[in-house]
Amino acid sequence: MSRITENTAFQCENCHAQVESLTNGSFRNHCPSCLYSKHLDNLPGDRLSNCQGLMKPIRLDYSGKKGYQVVHECVACGKIQRNKIAVNSIQEDDVITFMASNMHR
Repeated sequence: MSRITENTAFQCENCHAQVESLTNGSFRNHCPSCLYSKHLDNLPGDRLSNCQGLMKPIRLDYSGKKGYQVVHECVACGKIQRNKIAVNSIQEDDVITFMASNMHR
């Protein structure tokens, strides 16, 4: 699968929002509304995971090299994975709502 075909619209399996392709030159791999993802990769971009579980956003991290990232945990197998947040594009990630909902946990 080419990287171009990976950047396609999809419907979120968690909140059912319609998610558009990114327009900033990057690749969409999680919902901008609820930040959930799907466990598709064993290694970034390979699309070889047999798990296919939903990946729950559990926190935000910051890396000097990649900027802010959503940390996901697969609800089926427990794999932890980081993904850059989507900025400067249509449907930017709603990290403010995520942060506000996690302040009281």
